[in-house]
Amino acid sequence: MRAKVLIIEDEVELGELESLYLKKDGIDTCLSVSAEEGFVLLKKESFDLIILDINLPGIDGFEFLSQLRRISQIPVIIVSAREADEDIIMGLGIGADEFVVKPFAPKVLVARVRAIIRRGKQHVNDINHVKNLIYFDDFELNEDSFTLKKKGKLIQMPIKEFEVLCFLVKNAGKIFSTQDLYDGIWEQEFGDISAVTVYIQRIRKKIEKNYHQPKYIKTIRSKGYLFEKEVIHNEN
Repeated sequence: MRAKVLIIEDEVELGELESLYLKKDGIDTCLSVSAEEGFVLLKKESFDLIILDINLPGIDGFEFLSQLRRISQIPVIIVSAREADEDIIMGLGIGADEFVVKPFAPKVLVARVRAIIRRGKQHVNDINHVKNLIYFDDFELNEDSFTLKKKGKLIQMPIKEFEVLCFLVKNAGKIFSTQDLYDGIWEQEFGDISAVTVYIQRIRKKIEKNYHQPKYIKTIRSKGYLFEKEVIHNEN
């Protein structure tokens, strides 16, 4: 599986190390030392994923991601030495797919890149498939194309958000703790399970009429989350 990754990292040695490991794994890379240069490269070339540092000269990583999400849903992995919960929550909240804290094992980063790109490739290849559809109220969830529609209108949803929603919808009526959801969806031995709460909040804002009083994804105190609505499966 060929893929191309844009690395935005002002620490050139680290960026080159990330590039080296990705290339060893058969992934093409392009290195940028600033967000501004990153935007220029995005206009010229097509990428499957972005590895993004937060502390950049000029436009920082958070602002870059915020601007990017207005025009693109390309997967983004934030790589940063900033490990405060607030930074992680903010990064995920504005659209990052993963948050990797420095220092990290390069092989771990490559594995995460591979996993996200593989899901993205499946999304593109299966975009016209209608094999597995799930309906709830006015929503249509397509497992094959990783898409969600409301009354036929596509709702922009990064792959990780879709995976969280799909997991809950397919298990409607069951309660899952934050740890259960992290183990079942992220499938990583190490990580920050607070990401689950962030993604739930983002999904609610997209599917709930009033996300402060959700009718689809309910919070069950001291137990976890529950998708409460009846769903209809259409498997051809």
